[in-house]
Amino acid sequence: MSRSTSRSGRGSARDALPTKPCAACGRTITWRKAWERDWDDVRYCSQRCRRAGADPVGRDLEAAVLRLLDARAPGATICPSEAARAVGGEDWRPLMEPARAAARRLAAAGEVEVTQRGSVVDPSTARGPVRLRRTARP
Repeated sequence: MSRSTSRSGRGSARDALPTKPCAACGRTITWRKAWERDWDDVRYCSQRCRRAGADPVGRDLEAAVLRLLDARAPGATICPSEAARAVGGEDWRPLMEPARAAARRLAAAGEVEVTQRGSVVDPSTARGPVRLRRTARP
């Protein structure tokens, strides 16, 4: 996971705070003082994610991403839209954000890497087109 740094090259105080992925969307949740007593129980980044939870379509998209990557050569990438097309068929466009959320969850689990222009990026902050590839296994 990449961390931003200040102009002086030193990290900010926020960089030292613990983080974890949201169980629904995979975005990074950063520790807050209000969660001090129940940080271990925090699972979602927002009320919207708490209501939505992890849905069956999201699990289908995760499986489609892994299946598509397994069918490719090691180090090859796919676009999240390929998983959306595999699950949604002709009506795949509404599945693009859920496909990116599935990619974030898989990245948080260490299954895939999210890349832009060949470089690994933080999926929580990536904007624009991304590609997915399997993580290197020892």
